[in-house]
Amino acid sequence: MINEFPRTLPAPHRRFLTNSVGVLSSDPRVVGVAAGGSFIADTMDEFSDLDVVIVGDASGHPGLLADRMGLAESLGSLLAAFSGEHVAEPRLLVCLYEGEHPLHVDLKFVSVVDLAVRVENPVVLWERDAVLTRALSDGAAAYPPPTYQWIEDRFWVWVHYATSKVGRGELFEAHDFLAYLRGAVLGPLALARAGLRPSGVRHLERLPAGDLDLLRGTVAGMSRAESIRALRASVSAYRTLRPSDGSVVFRAAAERAAVSYLEHVEASAA
Repeated sequence: MINEFPRTLPAPHRRFLTNSVGVLSSDPRVVGVAAGGSFIADTMDEFSDLDVVIVGDASGHPGLLADRMGLAESLGSLLAAFSGEHVAEPRLLVCLYEGEHPLHVDLKFVSVVDLAVRVENPVVLWERDAVLTRALSDGAAAYPPPTYQWIEDRFWVWVHYATSKVGRGELFEAHDFLAYLRGAVLGPLALARAGLRPSGVRHLERLPAGDLDLLRGTVAGMSRAESIRALRASVSAYRTLRPSDGSVVFRAAAERAAVSYLEHVEASAA
């Protein structure tokens, strides 16, 4: 059983999924296969990766997880693969498969009971005895929203830190931190405000023009003046995007101190 594929699914992706479902459905430890990401929204193109969820029952899941590299090799001509500790997800195997163009596939190995807690509702491609359908009927998909107070408690310390790096002339480190602020704070806040999934800087290009302009200013050129300008833009963007409904306790003293220090370093570098 393979449910209807999305209209936008490219042919190489279709061939990989069709083959994979055939291979995985013959493994008695596997009770279902599903697809997530842009497959769900039917917004795929030639640059899309594949997000494949491989589901085992309580007894079969440990074996699947232990044998995930062997399973990945059985699905195609595997060029390279590594587990997902870098995103705190050891159940994930990030794979690159050979083809006319290399194909990026994320294989996530989960137990059927894990499906109750999820960030999206995957499309079931194959299942035994409607196991996945029943599991997905429990609970609701929810992507974690930004933790606004957690951000406010840290943001002004981060601004001071980045300013000190600019002041010392450590511009690579300052630029690295500006990127962190976009990915961990500004991007999620802007996406959440626009009603989009607050996932780092993913799909920021879909933001309304005003919010997109806010974030464009946080990208710096390789000079102190540009770095300071981008830091100022980051401060302005955060002030615009953080909640102002009283739900967050603003760290006003830290804000004043960090902005004053940024002004001091800017004047010293002039």
